This record gives sequence, structure tokens and C-alpha cells, in this order.
Amino acid sequence: MLSFVKSMCLHGLEGRIINVEIDISSGMPCWEIVGLPDTNIKESKERVRTAIKNCGIELLSRRYIINLSPANVRKTGAILDLAIAVGILISMKMIKNTNIEETIFIGELSLDGKLNKVNGVLPICIEAKKKGIKRVILPKENAGEASITGEIEVIGVNNLKELIDFLNEKKEILKEKIDISNIFEEIQEDLLDYSDVKGHEMSKRALEIAAAGGHNCLMFGSPGSGKTMMAKRFPTILPDLSFEEALEITKIHSIAGILKNQNLISKRPFRAPHHKITETALIGGGRIPKPGEVSLAHLGVLFLDELLEFDKKTLEILRIPMEDKQINITRLEAGVSYPCNFTTIASMNPCPCGYYGSKIKDCICTENQRQNYRAKLSGPLIDRFDLQVQVSSIDYSKLREKHVESSVSIKKRVNKAREIQSNRYKNEKIYSNSELTAKMLEKYCFLDSKIFKVLQEYLELYKLSNRAYSKILKVARTIADLEGEEKISLEHILEAMQYRILDKE
Repeated sequence: MLSFVKSMCLHGLEGRIINVEIDISSGMPCWEIVGLPDTNIKESKERVRTAIKNCGIELLSRRYIINLSPANVRKTGAILDLAIAVGILISMKMIKNTNIEETIFIGELSLDGKLNKVNGVLPICIEAKKKGIKRVILPKENAGEASITGEIEVIGVNNLKELIDFLNEKKEILKEKIDISNIFEEIQEDLLDYSDVKGHEMSKRALEIAAAGGHNCLMFGSPGSGKTMMAKRFPTILPDLSFEEALEITKIHSIAGILKNQNLISKRPFRAPHHKITETALIGGGRIPKPGEVSLAHLGVLFLDELLEFDKKTLEILRIPMEDKQINITRLEAGVSYPCNFTTIASMNPCPCGYYGSKIKDCICTENQRQNYRAKLSGPLIDRFDLQVQVSSIDYSKLREKHVESSVSIKKRVNKAREIQSNRYKNEKIYSNSELTAKMLEKYCFLDSKIFKVLQEYLELYKLSNRAYSKILKVARTIADLEGEEKISLEHILEAMQYRILDKE
């Protein structure tokens, strides 16, 4: 008997419907899975056969042909186990209610028939809804995550026996529901706060601008000056997540399998990879392409502490994702694209010993050592940092300051600036000033002739690139938004210029 069941596989962030066709016929007993299955799917015949047997159903010695359509698409993972098992049971007439035309089955089977949690459920369900699927049946552990999408019936089951009874109408399983209205309200107060940071007014101002406009920021200074301390508190002033942004972030983390017990990520990600990270782990990839740190930091922060300790090739590979906000991974078996619209916050020492230019300790490095150390940071990569600030050690007397502005106060200004940008760019499909294109710069960052002349003289004096010109404009636009000003003034341009310290060197 022939049966047809639907499932889905992931290709990047997109879900593709897979038609699972099962034919059981007489002849030499065998199991054949065709349609470009990977090793995990080829092994599913043993999991499916044993799971069905341990549910009390005896499989006959027959010829089992399983076709995964479309045949020209590579199928990966054990996510198709459940669909294959259901198709076989329908062909054996063990499942009689076959009203499943608009249902997809996803899940990995254990040998005892239990359904195991799988990765990538949220993007699968979002794509299923777009393709007109009305119901999804999946492991109970994934039901909460899947139900976030809404408008699609989610049935979570614990094991294969329970699913058989449900499809044969012997058992009722209520569809999964989750209340997302209070997810953002449950966010706990951060333990870190900018009120802990004494002094460093200019550096904190730069980080406020970075948060308000989504700008990349590079801090450099001697060890212990407060660079890492300020960077770790940066998430506390980032703008609030919208539901649409939270969905985008959760989709990527779902594919990577790092959601843990969360159904929806309600805070912007803060990723801080170690400087020994590989290129593949940073940008993503592998035989079956997976998201890397740049994609896991999407709509959040990628913090690169001790920037010059990273391998130079690893740093250079960041140039494209920092500019394009998207990473394309091409492999022999598949080519996928992942979004990576992140804010880069980096910190570095000025030399190997760390004390070049310090007022509290003498540098012991030679000029040659300093040049070799700084050579890891290329001009094109420096160019991609909108804000470059020097963090100097503060006077000890400032450590006793009591009235220091808190993160809550700074975040109010950031949220207000982001709201202005959201209204301004609602028809442009961008989130922040850092994403402005060349055409948008002309429209939203207009300068009168006097202001432009000042900027032109600055660019010519330090022989800066066209990218540096656009970065200054974007930062000035954000400063104006923080001040609630519609037009960019000379003061805004002058402040943006002072955050280009490395360009002047």
C-alpha cells in the first residue's frame, strides 16, 4: 500500500516541505530510503523499525521503499523520523484516520518510541504557516517554541504510541497555547549597571551613541582602564526588543540548538567569543552549514575583547559581515545565508605590554614591537568602526563619586532615539542609522554648504576614505536623534569627528 505524509527540513533559515512517500510491497525484504538522504536519515530505518516494534506493532517481512521528495534537495538530520514512522503505519493500516493533508510531522524517535527534541522548530513552523500548513505534530518539548508563531495548530506528543491513539481518535490531545503578552515583562533587572563605572564620560557617551544608532565601537587603552567593564554593561542600555526582532533572534538560536528552556528570546544577545575562536565558529559553516557567532549576535552585540590577540585572518573575515549584515556560506552539499546585523564592540591594548601612552606606567615595548602588534588591525577593518575612543585610566579621586548616571537613565534616551529612527525608516526596511545606504544618506543626512566645508577640510587633512565620510554622517545623525533635532548641525558633526582617534594616527 502507498501512503503520503508531509514533513519539513531546514535550508538556512527557510523550511522546505518534504513529501514522504511510503510503499510496502511483497518481494525480497528490504528497507530503501531514496531522495538524497544524509547519513542520519539513512540510519532512521533502524530507529523507526525498533520504535514501532516497541510500541507493540509487529512489522512484516516486506519490501519498504521510502522516497523523500523533491529528490534533488539534500535532506539532513533525524527530523524526518516521525513522518517516516507515520507513513509506514498508515500503509500498514494501523493508523486509520488519514486526514493529514495539511499536517506536517517532525521529530526524532528513540528506540522505545519516545519523541526527542529537535532543533530549528520555530523557523520550520513560521515557514509552514506561510505555505498554508494548518497543523504541526512534533515532540512535546518543542511545542512551546512552535506555538509562538500563532495561527497554526500545534500538537505536542510524548511518544509514538500516544500519536497513534490520537490519530485513531482514541485519545484527545489539546493543542499547545502560550501567552506571549508577558514574556517581555518577565525580564529580570540586570545586575550590571553603568552606575558602577566612575568617570569615563567620553567613553560612555560613545557607547550611548553606539547603542542608539547600532554603530560599531572600538575602545583602546591600557589594561585595567575599564574597557571590558563598560563593554559588559553595554547590553543594559540597548533598545528594547520588538516581537518581530525577538522572533528573528529566536529562529537563529533555535537552528543552533542553544535555546535551552526558552521559547522566545526576550533580550538582545551578547556574544563574547574567545580570541582563539576559529573562522568557521565565528562566521558559521561546517559540512552542514550552521550559524556562527556573527549570526548568533544578530540584532545584538558581538564583543571582541583583546582584539589584537585574535588571529589576523579571523579578524579580516569579519569585514564582509560587518558591512553587508549578512553572511553567505557555500559548501559542497549546500549554500545558505544567515543574517548578521550586529553591533561590534571591541577593546584592545595599544601595545604588547599595554602601557604605551599611559600616565601611570612606562611602556617597555620597542617601536618595532608596537608596529608589529598594531599591524594585525588593518586599515579596512579600522574603517568599519564608526566610533574609535581612547580609554585612559581615571584619577583615583573619581573612584569615590556617588552620583553616577545609571543604565536606566541612558536607556531612556536610547529608546527615544530608536523610536525616532523607527518612525523615520518605517518604509525603508532598516532598523537604525548604521544601516543607511548611500542614497539614504543624501535623503536623511543633508548638510548645508558651511557644515559640509568643515567636514571636507577634516577629511582632506587626515586623508580619510569615503567610508569614513559616511560613518561620520551616520554618527552625526544619531547624535542629532539623541538631542531630538531634525537636522544635523555643526556641533553634531564636530562631535562625530572626535570619535575617529585612530584615523588621526
